[in-house]
Amino acid sequence: MAPYFLRNIIPRRDQREEQRPLLQVLRSLTWVQWALFFSGWLAWTCDAIGTAPFQLSATIERLTETPDFFSVSLSVKRLAAEFDRPIPDITQSITLTLLFRSVGAIIFGIISDRFGRKWPLVINLLIIAVLELGAGFMQTFTEFIALRSLFGIGMGGVWGLAASTALENLPVEVRGLASGILQQGYAVGYLLAAVVNLKLVPATSETWRTLFWTAAGISFFAAAVRLVLPESEAFVRAKQAKAALGDTGESKTKVFFRETGQMLKKHWLLCIYAVLLMSGFNFLSHGSQDLYPTYLQVGKGFTEHQATVATIIGNCGAIAGGAIAGFVSQYIGRRLTIVIFVCLLACFIPLWILPSGFSALAAGAFCMQFGVQGAWGVIPIQLAEMSPPAFRATFPGVAYQLGNMVSSASAQIEATGGENARTTIIENGERVEVPDYARVQGILIGVVAAFVLVITIVGPENHGSHFEKAAPAWEAGMGGKSGMGGKSGMGGESGVGSEEGGRTDGVVREGKGGEVTREREVPGRNGSRPGSIRYDEKFGEKV
Repeated sequence: MAPYFLRNIIPRRDQREEQRPLLQVLRSLTWVQWALFFSGWLAWTCDAIGTAPFQLSATIERLTETPDFFSVSLSVKRLAAEFDRPIPDITQSITLTLLFRSVGAIIFGIISDRFGRKWPLVINLLIIAVLELGAGFMQTFTEFIALRSLFGIGMGGVWGLAASTALENLPVEVRGLASGILQQGYAVGYLLAAVVNLKLVPATSETWRTLFWTAAGISFFAAAVRLVLPESEAFVRAKQAKAALGDTGESKTKVFFRETGQMLKKHWLLCIYAVLLMSGFNFLSHGSQDLYPTYLQVGKGFTEHQATVATIIGNCGAIAGGAIAGFVSQYIGRRLTIVIFVCLLACFIPLWILPSGFSALAAGAFCMQFGVQGAWGVIPIQLAEMSPPAFRATFPGVAYQLGNMVSSASAQIEATGGENARTTIIENGERVEVPDYARVQGILIGVVAAFVLVITIVGPENHGSHFEKAAPAWEAGMGGKSGMGGKSGMGGESGVGSEEGGRTDGVVREGKGGEVTREREVPGRNGSRPGSIRYDEKFGEKV
């Protein structure tokens, strides 16, 4: 018999048949659900914009997570000239930012799982906005490095909070598509930063500084949007359920940290797996993006304008790939979708690095990012479903950022490798020796793609998990729970339900302080998941 991880790579047929039509689910969403999803998406977009000014100005970092990071990536060449430093020194700021992200993920993730989604995300976005504003006034390389390190802490908290805010309030049937769209806020952030770099930056006397100030404005706007929206409904319901059980006499914070320890003790193998998975995925994205504009200018002889246009085209591919992959994953499974898109990107590596003409390389960028970000589009929901449900802000966020930390040297690896692996190009009719970034990037992405395939196939999947029904992390006993409504396949039991003879029965447990005083069985139908026998009229999802 085939191993379990191969037998369950496609969701069971009864799981797929239970789902309502996508359009019907979308029509049932309330304006609050739409607004909370938009708020999470916008927050993640901001992360990317904050990165992009560095990549676009000299060519280094991405929009609030995305804008700010990519602001550096798009600016690496300009920053190198501004501070009179070689490109590897500038790319060091990317490494430092990624290293410090884990700190932010831990701090803001814990606060969010303990106190709620709203205020931690608002404060996180305001911190990023202030740092982006200050980045526009940098005068020395030391100031630049110090600010980018602080950026890492601020940016580290965004992804986990944005994903939990956006996904936990949506019906299960729409979460695959929502995951793909959410993740491509990253690509939209890069895209916006690239357009600003292309049109606004050349028209201002402050040049690359304008990019950071624009990113700061978008981050302030994202904070304001989240400020006017209510707390996550799933989190409010969990608090109300806990209040109904009465005060157990024990500090919630004390219980929270005890349950966090229990979660790490019970799910240590799952934690290691998640970090390995995200290390591979972050090498995949950073290895294909961070040095790409520099590669086009230095290795192919294109102008900065052409490099920015190619970056925009690539991110259009990313947006399309993420949305399509997220949608498909709802029907064929999370892991199988990732496998298909990773194989797809591997096929396009030659088109991405071998041509010399702009049109062919731009097409390669579109196809490469379609595959890379298509696989990435499944990650928000895959991590959310895989996570211990009471820790769905901390677990995904920290796993993501630890993976970022492991991959933090990807830009420096490529920059250093290119300096040692030289090639020649024709420039103004003469042969010029330049770093061979194409070969280095092709080898790195090929190796990483193979690793991601293996780690994805052997991993767990909890497709269709009802994680929004989990009790909060400050309730006793939640540290040992796995994903709701299915097998996690790694590191623990399912949160509810038992399986026998092809039929799944739900069990509603009632009690105080983690002690079960009464159980009620809720029979499933035809092998359905626990608690799938009726629809919640308010949230439009099965309970």
